Amino acid sequence: MKIKVCGLKHSKNIKELTQLPIDYAGFIFYPKSPRYVGEEFDAAIPALFSKSTRKVGVFVNEELDVLLAKGKKYKLDAMQLHGGESAEYCRKVKEAGFEVIKAFQMNDSFQFESLEKYGNVCDFFLFDTKTENYGGSGRKFNWELLENYKGSIPFFLSGGIGAQDAEQIKQLSHDKLYALDLNSGFELQPAKKNADQLEIFLNKLELNTMNKDKYAVDERGYYGEFGGAYIPELLRKNVDELQENYLKILASEQFKKDYARLLDNYVGRPTPLTKAGNLSKRYGTNIYLKREDLTHTGAHKINNTIGQILLAKYMGKKRIIAETGAGQHGVATATVCALFGLECIVYMGALDVERQAPNVARMKMLGAKVVPAISGNQTLKDATNEAIRDWIANPESFYLIGSVVGPHPYPDLVTRLQSIISKEIREQLEKETGNPNPNYVIACVGGGSNAAGAFYHYLNEKDVNLVAVEASGLGVESGETAATITIGDIGFIHGSKTMLMQDDDGQITEPYSISAGLDYPGVGPLHAHLAVSGRAQFLSATDEEALNAAKVLAESEGIIPALESSHALAVLEKMQFKKDDVVVINLSGRGDKDMETYMKKFN
Repeated sequence: MKIKVCGLKHSKNIKELTQLPIDYAGFIFYPKSPRYVGEEFDAAIPALFSKSTRKVGVFVNEELDVLLAKGKKYKLDAMQLHGGESAEYCRKVKEAGFEVIKAFQMNDSFQFESLEKYGNVCDFFLFDTKTENYGGSGRKFNWELLENYKGSIPFFLSGGIGAQDAEQIKQLSHDKLYALDLNSGFELQPAKKNADQLEIFLNKLELNTMNKDKYAVDERGYYGEFGGAYIPELLRKNVDELQENYLKILASEQFKKDYARLLDNYVGRPTPLTKAGNLSKRYGTNIYLKREDLTHTGAHKINNTIGQILLAKYMGKKRIIAETGAGQHGVATATVCALFGLECIVYMGALDVERQAPNVARMKMLGAKVVPAISGNQTLKDATNEAIRDWIANPESFYLIGSVVGPHPYPDLVTRLQSIISKEIREQLEKETGNPNPNYVIACVGGGSNAAGAFYHYLNEKDVNLVAVEASGLGVESGETAATITIGDIGFIHGSKTMLMQDDDGQITEPYSISAGLDYPGVGPLHAHLAVSGRAQFLSATDEEALNAAKVLAESEGIIPALESSHALAVLEKMQFKKDDVVVINLSGRGDKDMETYMKKFN
C-alpha cells in the first residue's frame, strides 16, 4: 500500500517529512483551499522530496493550459483532479505525460457505473467524502461502499483518515486499494503536518507486512529506486504500446493456454531438478541442479522468447529484433521466429560473433540475419545499442529483449516469463524433500534473467538465501571485470536506472568476462534493488574459477555447463554449508557453445 501526504507547502515542514516512507506528495493549487500553495510558491520546494516520491498537483476545474504550465514549472509527476473534469479533459492531461488521479465524492447513492467512461484515461481514482463544496471535509465516508467497486483502476482512499484508523485500515482487503491519502488528520495547522504523528501511524500500519510483495515492480516500473523508462522521445510510442498491452495479454486466457502448451510440448518443461550426488559429497551438503540446459535450444532463454513471440503475435508484429551476447538468446529468438514464420534480425557484438561461432551458425540455420555490432568493445552492450537504434528506425517491429534490463516494462515482462523456473523448483522440491523452500538458491548474473526466474517465487521467503554470482573476469581490482554490483554505482543504461560500471565522469566502462553472456556493464533493476536492500547476496567468480568449476561438474556428474552457469557453480568453493542444507543451483545453459574455450584451457 502506498502513502500520499497532501496539502503541503512549507519547506521546513517538508524537510521533516522526507525521512518518512512517503510515495506521493500533494500540493494544492486550488485558491479556495486553506492549503493553497499560493501564487508565489517556490518551484524548488517540491524538489525537496527525492525522485522516488511522486509530486502531485491538486486542481479543481482548472483551465487546461494553466494546469499544464504549472505541471511543467513545478516538475509534477501526477495531476489530481477534484472537480467536474470530463473524461476528455483527463485524456488530454494524460497525453501531456502526467499520471491522472481523478477524485470522486462518495455517499450512499454513488453509482460506480459512472466511472466507466474514465477507465481508459485515468491511472487512478480517488474516493473522498461527499461535501457541498470541492475538496476534503476531514470526515470519513462509509468504507463498506468500496465493496461495490468492481473496476480495474486502482484507487486512493481519502477523507478524514486519522491516527485512530490504523487497525481498521489494516483489515481492508479490496484488491484495488492502492494508496492512502493523508491530510488534515495529521496536521498541527492547515498545510503543516505533524511528522511525529505520521511516523507513529505509518509504523502502526506495518507497511512492509501489508505489502504482499515489496520486491515487485510498481506501476511506474520501479523496484525501489531502480528501473523506470528513461528513453528518447523517438522510442516513447513503441514503449507506451508495450506498456499498455503486456499485462492485459499475459492475463488473457488465450495467452495462458498457448504459453503453457508451448512450454510443455515445444520447450520441454518442466525441466528436471537433479540431485547432484557426487557434487553433494564433495561439498558436504545436498546440491540440486535446475536443468535449464535441457530445454529446447539448451538454455533458459527459450522461456522468455516463447512468451514474447506470442505477445508480438497478439500485437500484430511481423518483424522481430533481438540482441544477444553468448548467442543463447539469439538462438532462442531465431527458433521461435522460425516456428511462427516471422522475420528475425539478431544483433551480436563482433567479438561475440567470433567466440560463439556455433551459436551464430545455429541462428543462420534457423533463418535469422545476424548483424555484428562493431562499436565499443563489440559485446552485449553494443549489440543492445544497435538493436535499440533499429527499433527507433523501425517502430512497427517488436524488440524481443533477452534479459531483465531495458526500459519498463521489459524487466517485469522478462521476469514474469522466466518465473516458471522457481515455480517448478518449489513444486519439485516439495515432492522430493517435503519442503518447497531450499536453504540457498544460487544463480549467475549478467543482466540477470535466469537469476530473476530462479529467485522470483522465493523473494518474500526470508528463510531462503538468494545468492547471485557475477563475473569478476581477471579479478575485481584488475580493471578487467564485469562485477557490476561489486564495483558499480547508480547510473542509467539502456533506458533504466540501475547499478552500472562507470568512471568518475559517469561514462560507462567496458566490462570483461570470458563468458559472453555475463559481459555486461549493468544489471537488471530488480537485482540492483535486491543488492541494495540486502535481500540477495552478491558474490563473484573469476574466469579461472568458472573454468575449474565447469571441469568439476563435468567430471563428477557428466554434465558440461555453459560458462555462465559455471560462475554459479564456482562459489561452492567459497561458501560454507551445513550437512542438512538444500542448495539449488540454476544450471542456466549447456556448454556446447563453450567447448573451444574449454579445450584451450584443459588441453
